[in-house]
Amino acid sequence: MADGPRLKIDIAVKRFPVLPAPLMVNFHLDVAASSVVALVGPSGVGKSSLLRMIAGIDNDYEGTIGIDGVPAADAQPAGFVFQDTRLLPWLTAEDNIRVVREATTSAEARELLARVGLAGYEKAYPHQLSGGMQRRAAIARAFSVNPRLLLLDEPFVSLDRHLVNDVQRVFLNLVRDSRPTVLLVTHLPEDAARLADRAILLDGKPARIVGDVALPGLRGTRSIADIARLTDEISFPTIEMTL
Repeated sequence: MADGPRLKIDIAVKRFPVLPAPLMVNFHLDVAASSVVALVGPSGVGKSSLLRMIAGIDNDYEGTIGIDGVPAADAQPAGFVFQDTRLLPWLTAEDNIRVVREATTSAEARELLARVGLAGYEKAYPHQLSGGMQRRAAIARAFSVNPRLLLLDEPFVSLDRHLVNDVQRVFLNLVRDSRPTVLLVTHLPEDAARLADRAILLDGKPARIVGDVALPGLRGTRSIADIARLTDEISFPTIEMTL
């Protein structure tokens, strides 16, 4: 299976007319192929905006974003997991996967659902799925769009912690088997310490990288003590620890 792409992000200026200052100025970030990089920082610093630019959803900026050398706007769409699942309530779990990519067959959709632990729920509607099951379906849908590049925007928000652990195990297994490049936005340093290879700490207006932390050890296998130590290393006083 092919590895995920390398990302090269060079934003000269990103601004919103309603904001007094640019969101980003001279922002540069390289992401290695098949790595999992967590973006950690306070609300409003630009984490979600950066994901939308990488996805080609927002092209209103000065600069370049390359996905294996292809401009983001011209590259294959990334698999995107949003803060809310955005499952269409009138479609079954299987059809929610197929609707985002016409080429996905019923068999492929069912296989993806099985990989996230939803075998037997193919014909269930979103309201028949628990919150954790809906998150799994959303991850399966993202993989159906692009198994090589995944963008996750606070994918575990609003879930009870025991459900978070279940969904994170599903995520780690998929990443281990498929080797995509992943950008994970989170406000919790602990999630970065558990799931990522590298944590990028963002702060300021305009946003700047105030920390770039390599996370040793294999993601998903770090001990509780290692996760606690890395969480402390990733944390810094200006990061908001609640939504």
